[in-house]
Amino acid sequence: MKFITATATAFVTIATTAIDHQAVVVSAFQQQPGFGLATAAAASRRGPSSASASASAGRGSALFAAEPSPNKSILDEAAAAAAPSIAEATAATATITETVKDVQQKIANKMDERIFTFNKVVIDTVYELICFFYPVRGTERDFARFFVLETVARVPYFAYLSVMHLRETFGERDLGDKMRTHYAEADNELHHLLIMESLGGNKSVVDRVLAQTMAFFYYWYVVLVYAWSEDAAYHLSELIEDHAFNTYSKYLEEHEEMLKSMPVPDVARKYYVDDNPFLFDLFCTVKEVDEDGNFSARRPQLESLYDVFVNVRDDEKEHWKTLCNLVQYGDMQGCASSMVKPTEPRPAE
Repeated sequence: MKFITATATAFVTIATTAIDHQAVVVSAFQQQPGFGLATAAAASRRGPSSASASASAGRGSALFAAEPSPNKSILDEAAAAAAPSIAEATAATATITETVKDVQQKIANKMDERIFTFNKVVIDTVYELICFFYPVRGTERDFARFFVLETVARVPYFAYLSVMHLRETFGERDLGDKMRTHYAEADNELHHLLIMESLGGNKSVVDRVLAQTMAFFYYWYVVLVYAWSEDAAYHLSELIEDHAFNTYSKYLEEHEEMLKSMPVPDVARKYYVDDNPFLFDLFCTVKEVDEDGNFSARRPQLESLYDVFVNVRDDEKEHWKTLCNLVQYGDMQGCASSMVKPTEPRPAE
């Protein structure tokens, strides 16, 4: 509110300055000896009706009279001096107006502190359990860890879809954009899972049972939460995707040499390179903008398994940005890519 008041005050000041500059120009002209003669001469040539109209229009119209003025150079200098200030005032007014609109429209919502804390405890606990049972060792056994993570991480998206389909059945409409995006996100996470399976992450029956059991119960939990509060459910996934991004980033840093020595799985090449990129582009809702102001399209280049993991990590970042916008603005394109920040807690009322 203080910002809006300040901008309004600035607007009044700028407008007043512009009017004062215009008044100076007109006043300077009216005080010149040729002013009355030029006006009268121009009016007499147009006739009585024109003379009357000219008088009612005001003496400032003499600036454009055909009669030469002995003080024309003085007037031109005065007008030239005032013009930049008027232009600056107009530009500043437009900037202030746009800034006020942005501030009014782009205020990020915060998550209730109690829900925020509960969600964080749930996700951190699950993540720590997975880390305990699947410590990173720089071997092929690490892929079992990613298999479990991806099995759980993809659950929320088709949980959202289940609730949305039910709502559509009972007559709710205008869910199309979010449903398509969530489908594309679920498809993306499925391919992450297929990549980990192709690397042998699901070899052990114990790993499969653990991952599928966690996914089963988490699915129903997310369905209930999403039916109660979309923001709370989206925040759960925001926390998961943040963990996923950091996990992949750390793994890439610590095991770059090993990953670069391994080939690209066929399923990864098919998804990232060969397939139609429609679904891939669809889940990238918060795109970067290039120098020309156009949205850029990410097109992966795969040389080794390292590149595959880089793209999986970047996919998780795309999901995270979309979820942050949904929680904070209720809109998948709530703010630009460079402006996305984690959801913050709001003190409980």
